[in-house]
Amino acid sequence: TAWRILQLGGSELDAVERGCGQCEIDQCDGSVGYGGSPDESGETTLDAMIMDGNTMEVGAVADLRHVKNAIGVARKVIEYTKHTLLVGESASLFAVRMGFPYEDLTTQKSLSVYSQWLNQSCQPNYWKNVVPDSSKSCGPYKRPEKVTYKEEQTISQRSVHNHDTIGMVVIGGNGTVASGTSTNGAVHKIPGRVGDSPIAGAGSYADSTAGGAAATGDGDIMMRFLPSYQAVEYMRMGTDPTVACQKVISRIQKYAPKFFGAVICANTTGSYGAACNKIPGFTQFHFMVSSPLLSQPTEQVVDCI
Repeated sequence: TAWRILQLGGSELDAVERGCGQCEIDQCDGSVGYGGSPDESGETTLDAMIMDGNTMEVGAVADLRHVKNAIGVARKVIEYTKHTLLVGESASLFAVRMGFPYEDLTTQKSLSVYSQWLNQSCQPNYWKNVVPDSSKSCGPYKRPEKVTYKEEQTISQRSVHNHDTIGMVVIGGNGTVASGTSTNGAVHKIPGRVGDSPIAGAGSYADSTAGGAAATGDGDIMMRFLPSYQAVEYMRMGTDPTVACQKVISRIQKYAPKFFGAVICANTTGSYGAACNKIPGFTQFHFMVSSPLLSQPTEQVVDCI
């Protein structure tokens, strides 16, 4: 979809918006768009961002409720406000003023995921060091009188499908760069949680003097390292896109060896690459590429490091 927009004369931002928007419609992987990743109260909320690498403008929304086209709303933040990030119910009110329909993002599927989780004593979840014991019950949780810290659970207890994002980098014919993301966040997240996806430099980053990058995976960990920004900075220094992505992943590995995540990178000449962290059940990362050198969108695979 994004490639077709470019071929029809659309801008790089148009391509990112429509490409990510198609994933919202298709509910890609159940982790993008409506009807997926219900939070602890059973509600699906959306995060998205879009970035213009020419002007360095960013539009983003987080914890967006009742509006399906999150990337579209993010684009309107650039076009009609002087802000960068709008959140929660207020972001939804802004979307409605911009002409987006107010809709229910819940589906039968997200309701069944939610009820199944409740029946499993709310496992897994994102609480720690609370009473009652969050590894055995549903709460409501509160701070204990006396704090005893427990080691955070390993990745094996959480599925790698708990969090995924459509991330996209578009390089125009003249080297102009745009990037964007859209996701419904981590499944069973604590309401109000915002991950890396709508944060500039974390979820994605675009700079027409260097390149663009986008990240997917465990946003709570990855956002702390601004991986997309860091990857673009490596490319600015002349680092090959694949190596730039690998360096970013290696940096996070030092602090969180079991994190689930991947980064895609592309520079202004159209070279591209990706890297991912190797953990059980996730040893390769698949991503799609369209370019004038390819007759059709092509799936690429890299081995995780």
